[in-house]
Amino acid sequence: MFVISVGSAALMSLGELEDPITKKKDIDLTSAKQNISILELLVEKTKGNLSESEEKLLQGVIYEARLKFVEKTGKSET
Repeated sequence: MFVISVGSAALMSLGELEDPITKKKDIDLTSAKQNISILELLVEKTKGNLSESEEKLLQGVIYEARLKFVEKTGKSET
């Protein structure tokens, strides 16, 4: 659930999802970058300790967030 929350926050920061409070799609690249960094940290810290389905979920969420970041900025988040 945490991975999905952080991934959703990243996509919301990239203007891909509507903010449930403001009902707007705002872009905050700094926040998006921070959320992607949290996901990357999770990959590092959970290596070898996740089930196959958990690993696929984490990799899928981080892939989508990185892809949308590159689409918005034209460059990598690192």
